[in-house]
Amino acid sequence: MAGAIVLLIILVLIIILLASCIKIVPQAQAYVVERLGAYQGTWSVGLKLKMPFIDKIARKVNLKEQVVDFAPQPVITKDNVTMRIDTVVFFQITDPKLYTYGVENPIMAIENLTATTLRNIIGDLELDQTLTSRETINTKMRASLDVATDPWGIKVTRVELKNIIPPAAIQDAMEKQMKAERERRESILRAEGEKKSTILVAEGKKQSAILEAEGEKQSAILHAEAEKEKMIREAEGEAEAILKVQQAAADGIRFIKEAGADDAVLKIKSLEAFEKAADGKATKIIIPSEIQGLAGMLASAKEVLNS
Repeated sequence: MAGAIVLLIILVLIIILLASCIKIVPQAQAYVVERLGAYQGTWSVGLKLKMPFIDKIARKVNLKEQVVDFAPQPVITKDNVTMRIDTVVFFQITDPKLYTYGVENPIMAIENLTATTLRNIIGDLELDQTLTSRETINTKMRASLDVATDPWGIKVTRVELKNIIPPAAIQDAMEKQMKAERERRESILRAEGEKKSTILVAEGKKQSAILEAEGEKQSAILHAEAEKEKMIREAEGEAEAILKVQQAAADGIRFIKEAGADDAVLKIKSLEAFEKAADGKATKIIIPSEIQGLAGMLASAKEVLNS
């Protein structure tokens, strides 16, 4: 009975021992295995078996991209301004063996290396350049850290300056400067608006004056055309009246002549026709010599009769 219990205990221990030798490596991880204290190999994803008491998992390595937010580091610019800069480093482990045996504490090593690199880069820049050259600083830091961490099996994929904290006096001066700049821009915008408004009002007055002048010009043209039309119609009317009077006189003379009247009567009728044609408006009337002689004869006859 006691032998059976011992055998059962041994069997259980063997099962536990075999179970401890079976390992499952999950996705995005790698196991660094040592045999008798020496590097044996790196296990990737899947089911793995190790030798009991001989093999040991030295380190479980996370292969995902990782983010480390370091505390703000004091740095001094080229113009001797002390500020604090908070950095964020994105990195990924590419070689688990180098990561395990390359450096004692990789995260602390990256933090110290980041602070040193940041001080070197900022030391060559002035305050204004530091505040406006974040992208340049990020690029330089990533390149420097990537080269320095390569022997550790780490690839730095990205570096960001999370926050730049200048001294309180510098912040106050910057706020005043920004306020003055905003006020200046506001004044410029207001002046530009007033200028545009004045230009628009002047343009409106100019267009109004032009339109008014065009209207007066068109009115004068229409008035002149109306007067011209009126004068043409009056002249045509007068010409037509004269023509009708002449036609009537000619018809009367022709009628008298057809009735057998002598030359004296015809000349007198012609004179009457000239009188009607003048109608009291003509200042000069040219009378034929025959009619003039007849008029003188009539005047002599009138004097004899009156005596």
